[in-house]
Amino acid sequence: MTRKFKLLLTVILTAVCISAESQNSQVLYYMNLPQNHLLNPAFRPSNKVYIGLPAISGINLNINNNILNFKDIFIEGQPLDSIAIINEDFDVDRFLSEKSDYNFLRPEALVQVFGLGFSAGKDLYVFADYNIRVESNFLFPKDMFRMAFYEHESLAGNSYDLSALKAGIMAYNEIGVGFSKNITDKFRIGLKAKMLLGIYSARINTSEFDASIEDDFSQTWNADLQMDISGPVTIEWDEEDKPSDLIVDDARFESVEGIVKEILNTGNKGFGVDFGAVYDITDRLSVSAAVTDLGYMDWKKDILNVKGVSQFKFTGENIQDVYEGSADFNDIVTAYMDSLISSITFTETKQPFSTKLSYGISAGVSYNLAKSFSLGVLSYTRFLDSRYHEALTLSANLNLRNLFSASVAYTATNYRRDNIGFGIAFRPGWFQIYAMADRIPLTWKKVLTDESKNIPIPEIWSTAHLRLGMNICFGNRAISRKLDKPMIEVQ
Repeated sequence: MTRKFKLLLTVILTAVCISAESQNSQVLYYMNLPQNHLLNPAFRPSNKVYIGLPAISGINLNINNNILNFKDIFIEGQPLDSIAIINEDFDVDRFLSEKSDYNFLRPEALVQVFGLGFSAGKDLYVFADYNIRVESNFLFPKDMFRMAFYEHESLAGNSYDLSALKAGIMAYNEIGVGFSKNITDKFRIGLKAKMLLGIYSARINTSEFDASIEDDFSQTWNADLQMDISGPVTIEWDEEDKPSDLIVDDARFESVEGIVKEILNTGNKGFGVDFGAVYDITDRLSVSAAVTDLGYMDWKKDILNVKGVSQFKFTGENIQDVYEGSADFNDIVTAYMDSLISSITFTETKQPFSTKLSYGISAGVSYNLAKSFSLGVLSYTRFLDSRYHEALTLSANLNLRNLFSASVAYTATNYRRDNIGFGIAFRPGWFQIYAMADRIPLTWKKVLTDESKNIPIPEIWSTAHLRLGMNICFGNRAISRKLDKPMIEVQ
């Protein structure tokens, strides 16, 4: 790795960890903000009208990762060049013991381009949103790490299943309209229908991907992979029908008009729905539940499918050879890729494909200790294909009408129980400003630049989340004990 690449990696990882699974915010759920209807459409804010201004009404960055932390990349107090994972003193047993059968990296982002909500009578609230969302998911089986790090002798004579390997990213527009309404004095429901317009998408699926290691440490690989793309790209092929270049249609991005046309294209359509409910058991105790992001996307524009079938042999070098000084890390990666690409038989087609949204289920309980102060418990489960990710949050919440709102939360997620979150919102006049972070890094480590300057980097990178924005709000709805009570008492 070059110094510039390492420095860039440092900046990216640090930015991710202090600023960035679903668009779900555990802290937001119990705050008196218009945006909490994104988590449960049954919620109703105390203001009568809210307007979310373009781009500044809400920016949400989120990441979940159970693969790497600080100690896997950097060595504390050492220069950036001292990459831990390829250092001979790297604790391989510790690293592999922390890996699950399925290891993931899920960066996501949401920008609320526009939002609007208003009261329509005593017990009806109507809202509309336009969001741009980017979601990605990378899944790595544990066998990949075993093959990369274990000594050759312990690998020989075994087969390894890597078919769980997946990668995907998609960007799309989400235009939603919904309502929240009392059915009885104690029971409130909410529903939001969403039209989805896809911008770009790319994914890699594996129907077969495995390796066998012989007694001489050579490896035999079998691969049956498919890549689906919806985007302004084409592949150039050489005389042996191998990919030689990926060409991007730059002409589409030469003007602002062209960029806007790409973002707002209607060639890829989908549909989604959110629904939820709130039930007041007593004046102090409430329960709530919601299902969000239930939907799909059909990709039909600028389609490119590439299927690759391969069987190849490799000499069997891995990171242990790097530790011993008999191989270079970059050379091993290059050799693997060259062997894979040279052995693959490629087939190119243009078949439309579909993707499902990763939906989430929330369930919460809130108890009001006083008019403006409550304690909350929230469970959030995110489903991705046949797998799921769980987060459990305890929070203390202060809501002074819509003048001031704050929440302190503790979340157990990603096999960790040291996630502290905090959110704050205040309204000086018509403007409501808010900021929150669900998983604030509590411990930091330092590495050195070439100028011997310290760079602080979060120690734990398992999950992080940031949401901030500004609303224009009018009015403050008086809340009756008998009618139209929200999840959080904000009298």
